Amino acid sequence: MTSKRYLLKGGIILGVTRSDILISDGRIEKVAADLIDEKAIVVDISGSVVLPGLVDLHTHLREPGREDSETVLSASKAGAKGGFTALSAMANTSPVADTAGVVEQVYRLGQEAGYVDVFPIGAVTQGLKGEQLSEIGAMADSIAQVRVFSDDGNCVFDPLVMRRALEYIKKFNGVIAQHAQEPRLTVGAQMNEGNISAKLGLKGWPAIAEEAIIARDVLLADHVKSRLHICHVTTAGGVEIIRWAKARGIQVSAEVTPHHLLLTDDLATSYDPIFKVNPPLRTMSDVMALREALSDGTIDIVATDHAPHSSETKDCEWQEASFGMLGLESALSIVNKTMVETGLLDWAGVADRLSIAPARIAGYPNHGQTLSAGSPAHITVINPTLNWRVDRDLVLSKSRNTPYHGYELPGLVTHTFFRGEHVLKDSQILDKAAI
Repeated sequence: MTSKRYLLKGGIILGVTRSDILISDGRIEKVAADLIDEKAIVVDISGSVVLPGLVDLHTHLREPGREDSETVLSASKAGAKGGFTALSAMANTSPVADTAGVVEQVYRLGQEAGYVDVFPIGAVTQGLKGEQLSEIGAMADSIAQVRVFSDDGNCVFDPLVMRRALEYIKKFNGVIAQHAQEPRLTVGAQMNEGNISAKLGLKGWPAIAEEAIIARDVLLADHVKSRLHICHVTTAGGVEIIRWAKARGIQVSAEVTPHHLLLTDDLATSYDPIFKVNPPLRTMSDVMALREALSDGTIDIVATDHAPHSSETKDCEWQEASFGMLGLESALSIVNKTMVETGLLDWAGVADRLSIAPARIAGYPNHGQTLSAGSPAHITVINPTLNWRVDRDLVLSKSRNTPYHGYELPGLVTHTFFRGEHVLKDSQILDKAAI
């Protein structure tokens, strides 16, 4: 990229301080009121909130192997549109990212795309089968410098394998990100187990299947004295276990997805598989517990679990449809709706949960930094007063499986800067979606 000078005028940093920001050579050169620079391209962001570039710790980019659903390039563009400057590519590709060669391929594709940093997540076990550990050391030493490992999509169900993985990653301060799902309790599961699943005749996915693995693994992490991250927490009971573990000083962190902060299992009554996701949408009481846990820090971060699927695997009967939803382009607006507008988080809290904390957990040193002189110019600008209507035909993902089609959402990302370059401009998005 050719570096340019940009002067962002009138933005409100973290929703608190109105300041101008001068960007030069990929970094923030100066932050102050009423800046003037005749050599800079002026970008008027008056009244908009300025955040450090968002970091997603849980993204399915599908490449290699499922380029019909998504590619690193298309996901990078969707991420930039959503205000993200770093994406973490989950390992359940084809071939699985369980070797240095595959993670290096994904890393290079991200560099070539140039819209965001793409950090590969390595598989914990070979082929995601939960039996033999993958090439964890080789992936950690590769050019991708992998520090997060996950079999997401599958649970590392064998406690001995999980213990060995936790022990192994201690060598380089890595972290195991667990998909908490006891497989024997969820055979054939289609949605949350409860009154609605019974009424619809769909096999239920019980909360205890998630909570049992969380409980087991926080105890393992405590025993090994290693770092554990819980993917996509969905239940009030899971929140309480994590809260207990943190009170004991166990090295556990946790994430919640935007869709689990907003949507509930009653949407399954439509039999529309757009709402089929793993882990499933839960009850309103779970949703409220998740919001409170994100507010008080029990849940550390928001991660999208962006899961694109082709129309062939989604536009079918519920039982046959794939699990998963798009998330990158709508995540910040969902957090605005569920957390900021409800008073549970301020914009500084949003910056922490969507940028600072995920970068810290994953060990991404050039992301999640303060918006101050000398910091990398990864910057997200959101206009909180501008509503927009989600249109699946306007998403930049290759897939269309957004559960929010037709929803009116508050706050529109208007600008994203990555390494000091203007990768998303308001002219690119203020079209049919804005209302």
